[in-house]
Amino acid sequence: MDFNVRKLAADAGIFFSRAVQFTEERLGQAEKTELDAHFENLLSRADCTKNWTEKIYRQTEVMLQPNPGARIEEFLYEKLDRKVPPRPTNGEILGQFMLEAAKEFGPGTPYGSTLIKVGDCQRRLGGAEREFLQTSSISFLTPLRNFLEGDWRTISKERRLLENRRLDLDACKARLKKAKTAEAKAACEGEAVPDFQETRPRNYVLSASASALWNEELDKAEHEMRVAQTEFDRQAEVTRLLLEGISSTHVNHLRCLCEFVEVQAMYYSQCHNYMQELQRELGSSSGDIRSPHSLEVNSHPAGSPTDPSTFLPLNSPSLLETDALQIEEVQPPASGTRKAKVLYDYDAGDSSELSLRADELITVYTVPGMDSDWLIGERGNQKGKVPVTYLELLS
Repeated sequence: MDFNVRKLAADAGIFFSRAVQFTEERLGQAEKTELDAHFENLLSRADCTKNWTEKIYRQTEVMLQPNPGARIEEFLYEKLDRKVPPRPTNGEILGQFMLEAAKEFGPGTPYGSTLIKVGDCQRRLGGAEREFLQTSSISFLTPLRNFLEGDWRTISKERRLLENRRLDLDACKARLKKAKTAEAKAACEGEAVPDFQETRPRNYVLSASASALWNEELDKAEHEMRVAQTEFDRQAEVTRLLLEGISSTHVNHLRCLCEFVEVQAMYYSQCHNYMQELQRELGSSSGDIRSPHSLEVNSHPAGSPTDPSTFLPLNSPSLLETDALQIEEVQPPASGTRKAKVLYDYDAGDSSELSLRADELITVYTVPGMDSDWLIGERGNQKGKVPVTYLELLS
């Protein structure tokens, strides 16, 4: 117990000494041993690597698993050293719901059979997503986490030791400087010519004794500084080797990043193939559900409504051209008209169509034999064909 108390007291003294030295350096009251420019560049590069690796790792986690609750659950299982239970992906859940709905509606119905096809595709997409998540975690996330929790912790530990060695060295330098100043002062006092009166010989002896004591203190301070300098140099070399290893870390992360890109490209290619296969299956089914041309979604830019003209076969004459019917001659049906809200701007392709502006309200109706993808729209005295996909029909 006595040994532990003494060790604790010694450690507390060292800690207090370092704290005083650090505070004096901050206040500009003590000198600080500066590291060379190359070492400072290595430190800056290491900090930059750690910060961006941490950001990339966290955001990749969010991208692969957007659900924060699921991420916390995986973290807890990992800390408990237990295997994470399998969790179905959203695509797999959606596919299962579609298949169960198809059983309720009847697999032989057009809607039920389509639900089976789409549900099966969604399940395969979900399985591909599961494989992508697992592979990405192993090939990309795990190396980044190993660096943050392994290599970087080692580097941080050695950097803290280096900082402590530097503070000890600077403290030894300060003591040595103080001892030299006191020794020089004592030496000056000892060189004074003695006056052999009653009190002078005693003062002379005291000055000589003080000079000897300061010489001894100076030798002790010089020895402590040499020891501190040796420990500092050794720790600086260890830390330098670890910091230079950051270059190897970059090479390793580059390889992992390329693997992640390959896995991601493979996943999206697989999903694209599944969707193309689904399009072909739906396109080859009975045409009473929807025209096959409406399933060709790859040629349309994302975020824009499908151009209604693509629903018609090539070189197919329009309704008005076939029936030789003029827009001005079209009259509202006896069944009445409906109001519709325009969702997107639409520029008329010819004189038979009506240009639309988003959020405006128009009157719409259909006429016998007209393509189901088009309606007749009226706005004041203006009249013309309008695409259904650009409208929200109101009750």
